[in-house]
Amino acid sequence: MRRANVIIKDTEQIGTVRDLTGVFESIASTQVAKVKSKVELSKQFFQLLWQRYTALRIDPATRITSREDGNGKQVFVVISAEAGLSGDIDQRLIELMLSSYDPKTTDIVVLGTHGATQLTQQGIPFIRYFRVPESEKYIDVSPVIQAVMPYSKIIVYYEEYISLGVQGIKTLDLMSSMRTMSEEVDEDAMTAEDTIFEPSLNEIADEMEETMMKMALEQAILESGLAQAASRFNAMAVAKKRAGELLMGYKLEYHRSKRADSDRSLREIMVSLKRKKHAGARR
Repeated sequence: MRRANVIIKDTEQIGTVRDLTGVFESIASTQVAKVKSKVELSKQFFQLLWQRYTALRIDPATRITSREDGNGKQVFVVISAEAGLSGDIDQRLIELMLSSYDPKTTDIVVLGTHGATQLTQQGIPFIRYFRVPESEKYIDVSPVIQAVMPYSKIIVYYEEYISLGVQGIKTLDLMSSMRTMSEEVDEDAMTAEDTIFEPSLNEIADEMEETMMKMALEQAILESGLAQAASRFNAMAVAKKRAGELLMGYKLEYHRSKRADSDRSLREIMVSLKRKKHAGARR
């Protein structure tokens, strides 16, 4: 059994860990609240732009785009965390992405240091790395869009906030989603036949398509940041609970050790008294 003074030192260390996890838990909770409001505002703005975008109806057969058809390959855009302490959500993200990954037909662009580190540790190459933009500032995804535009297909893997206790992994076919158009033309739809467009309708559609792709990627980054903050909150809550359980165990061990020390001292006293008694009897 360990000595009481050793247990006290371990108890102090675990107490510090518990206090730190409590602080990180509070920070993560605050971050969840802040990012969640931004995600909701971003969704509302995206919906407004989407309504304008889908109001432009162009026959796919006559669509003329300034963009090339792509290089024949697809690219996976992986949005991970900038640091650890976010539970296993980044690991699940990488595992899902790798289940569909074929190095012959697919390149990887990764956002976030944590994801880049995990890919490097597994020997998985990626062509570009970007730091995740801070959600407190303006999110500029133009460099990422420029890096992926040459590809024929763009699949975004990101973390989804379902609830504070549940986070999932989501995929978004960025290009196909932005080019989805209804087969039936609404009565209020704008077409080249009944509306004069300057510049041309195709040029406007190209510009809005790229804008919507940027907005969708920004939305995915915000959503991923929210899921990561929630996952971090859960990880810290679990760590805090575990530290509390360890403290309780150490307290019980400390009391047992103190009791054992007391029993040992009592036995030593009793042995000493017996020895003195025997020594006196011999005299």
